[in-house]
Amino acid sequence: MLAYAATATVSSAAALLPVNLTLGAVLAVLLVVAATVAAVARLTPDEGRGRAREIAVAGVRATAQLAAVSLLIGWVVRFVPLLLGFLVLMYAVAARTAGRRITANGTWWWAALPIGAGVAPVVVALLLTGLVPLKGIALIPVTGILIGGALTVTVLAGRRALDELHTRKGEVEAAMALGLTDPDARLLIARPAASDALLPGLDQTRTVGLVTLPGAFVGMLLGGASPVQAGAVQLFVLVALMAVQAVAVAVVLELVARGRLHRDAADGEAGSAPN
Repeated sequence: MLAYAATATVSSAAALLPVNLTLGAVLAVLLVVAATVAAVARLTPDEGRGRAREIAVAGVRATAQLAAVSLLIGWVVRFVPLLLGFLVLMYAVAARTAGRRITANGTWWWAALPIGAGVAPVVVALLLTGLVPLKGIALIPVTGILIGGALTVTVLAGRRALDELHTRKGEVEAAMALGLTDPDARLLIARPAASDALLPGLDQTRTVGLVTLPGAFVGMLLGGASPVQAGAVQLFVLVALMAVQAVAVAVVLELVARGRLHRDAADGEAGSAPN
């Protein structure tokens, strides 16, 4: 069923969003608008214009990367070793992106653990139960959705936890003075903030069908599936994402509490490695 979602017909997709010069022009305008608003409103922590540059670069990178991937996938899906290598590449890029966004130091590679801990068991279960075959046309998009969800919550949980530890450094020290160990004191302060990373996924699941019709549901409908089939696939994706994200947040919180993921002392002592 999930494989069917990944093979929506080209004619239906083209009718929804034709790939032509008009699409390119609209995308360029939207990217310029996003970067301009970020620059004018100074939507960065330091009230500068760095975020505008990041938006522009992200848009250009996305264009180049999707163009390359679109050409690559047609070749990769024919060979299982290449398919598995492509999945490992997706995972490695997600881990590096999340780690760099959280710490900006040598501890970034620990971000691979929460992403892997959340995604790997779900993907293995899908393969063992036969819900997803070992074929790129199905496995790549499903795994990509799960890795993307894990990446998002890992970044949010890690950054929120470290920010909270920096802001409430005195409370961490007070908890330790009362007899709590360093990891327990850090967990006490960081857990409520890190748990907020689950809110976007929860809200998406609670409002699905009422506020938005997510991609898996629309893709199934475009491919000719019945609304019931489309709804079942979308429900699976949302529930699987909640499981992946819950595991990722729990693991990243533990890594922050134990000082594996930390910022340099100059960036905030309570968010740095424990003594």
